Amino acid sequence: MKKLVVTLILFVFVSLSAVAQKYEYKVITSVESIIPSGLGRSRLISSNDDRNYKDFTSERSEEGDKRNKSDRSKIRVKNFEETKLLNFFNIGGIRFQNIVANDAIITSKINTMVEEGWDLAFVNSGVESYGGKGDKNGIFITRYIFKRLK
Repeated sequence: MKKLVVTLILFVFVSLSAVAQKYEYKVITSVESIIPSGLGRSRLISSNDDRNYKDFTSERSEEGDKRNKSDRSKIRVKNFEETKLLNFFNIGGIRFQNIVANDAIITSKINTMVEEGWDLAFVNSGVESYGGKGDKNGIFITRYIFKRLK
């Protein structure tokens, strides 16, 4: 009898752990200007609206090469949260206080997300800057991808 109860309990735990957990994801993006003299704009942004990528997706192949003609106005999100960040540079050059201030704001956002039940799952960053003669453009972008159980 004891073996039967232990086996039954073990079976229940194994069965429950085999049930697929469903997650939802949220992306928070920081865009930080790396334009000299502090002329750019830096923001922490996140969408308050959902979009289904399938609504704006087409498939292309050798047999069918039809261009995707999704309406940009339907893709665009106008309901989003925008937090001001400071630019990496000011007129005197790189401004470390601005970078630390941005770190504090981003940390605050991450802590708030964690308090709301989100887990920071992935972080991905990149830089866009030509860097050639006379180039006055550049951004440092970081995507923070959060997940939580549905």
